[in-house]
Amino acid sequence: MKHVRNLSIIFLLLAAGAVYWATRPDVAQLSLTETQGTKPKFGEAREQKVPTVAIAKAVGWTANDKPVAADGFKVELYADKLDHPRNMITLPNGDVLVTEANKPAGGGGGLTGMISDWLMARAGAGVPSANRLTLLRDADGNGTVDERHVFAEGLNSPFGMAVMRGNIFIADTDAIRWWPYKDGQTRVEGKGKLLKALSAQAPNMHWTKNLLASDDGEILYIAAGSNSNIMENGRDAENGRARISTYNFNTNKLENFAVGLRNPVGMDWNPWTGKLWTVVNERDMLGSDLVPDYLTEVPEASDFGWPHHYWGGYTDERVIPRKPEKRQYERRPDYALGAHTAPLGLLFSDSLKGFGALGQGAFVARHGSWNRYPMAGYDVVFIRFDENGDAQGQPVVVLKGFLDADNQAKGRPTMLAADRTGALLVSDDVGNRIWRISPIAAATAQ
Repeated sequence: MKHVRNLSIIFLLLAAGAVYWATRPDVAQLSLTETQGTKPKFGEAREQKVPTVAIAKAVGWTANDKPVAADGFKVELYADKLDHPRNMITLPNGDVLVTEANKPAGGGGGLTGMISDWLMARAGAGVPSANRLTLLRDADGNGTVDERHVFAEGLNSPFGMAVMRGNIFIADTDAIRWWPYKDGQTRVEGKGKLLKALSAQAPNMHWTKNLLASDDGEILYIAAGSNSNIMENGRDAENGRARISTYNFNTNKLENFAVGLRNPVGMDWNPWTGKLWTVVNERDMLGSDLVPDYLTEVPEASDFGWPHHYWGGYTDERVIPRKPEKRQYERRPDYALGAHTAPLGLLFSDSLKGFGALGQGAFVARHGSWNRYPMAGYDVVFIRFDENGDAQGQPVVVLKGFLDADNQAKGRPTMLAADRTGALLVSDDVGNRIWRISPIAAATAQ
């Protein structure tokens, strides 16, 4: 019996050791700086069967606490008591629309679904979706919200918004709908009219669908993330996903604009070139140093390689069948934002006022890592652009302090917009607030 008991103890110790070995965090061997910029470093892929889990537990803000702005700028509370605020757009009259949403109910189920639900709950994203749009009005332009109205409700995990052609378009996770819109109105009624159904089959990973209107009002750009990490749920699950599509109002057709983008979210027009740019969340489970998320121009008919390749030619050996013949036609991203920083919001500086000390460039909200050790992101950064409209240098942090001393999340920066005065708005989906960044010396615009 003693011999059997000893074998049982040895077996338990071996099993515990195996679990520890399989679940231990992969520690970054490169600094975050080395995985940023126009020429990031790439180490060897360290394939993981179990991902590193280093997610900041959501604890929220105390009454008078707030993030920390860069020197020369101040951050103030713009709106609070929101329910998971996500995307924002500024309407022609200066009102701000914000989506209050979370992932849709249901999902893929099974072990993957259970793990995903646990991660989201720990990150503060486990609450039911409010499924509404709220209108915030700063009537006198003093930087504080005077009125708020429920603009639309009864939606299905809304995210993207665009005003064009006398209408407002709202992208739920499964469809784009539209309502007639007049400047200054505070509400739309009913479910709207269907423009186009969108892919939302289980497990519906990367459920957000973002929208951007062309300047001439003829094209609606639609960003949709993948339904998997590396297409492990099958090719059919990725129909209409991992790409930016266009809806042409002249032809009433939905067409691919660019593919191979694992999870594009924020989109904006580069004011110096007129070209479309986006930020993209890259793949996981290759270690804490891979793969860097990125900011990039998106030419029409471009392919950024997902899932077979990343960063213009590196092969992901996990993806079968391999397609080496594709590699020479794939586009390399323009600018790395660091491994696993989860960039979501993108806004070029031309829509802001008083930020000239930073130069010209783009602001990016990095939502923060869940699978990098040490953690990365949880900030808003500025990337300078040269006179040719190209990104350069290292990111400059303009808002930080979303993590406390114990690496718990007081908030997570999500999406960006300019308010009617030209200040920078930052939605905070964990803190349930919107923050306003403005230059200290600048007078308030009326």
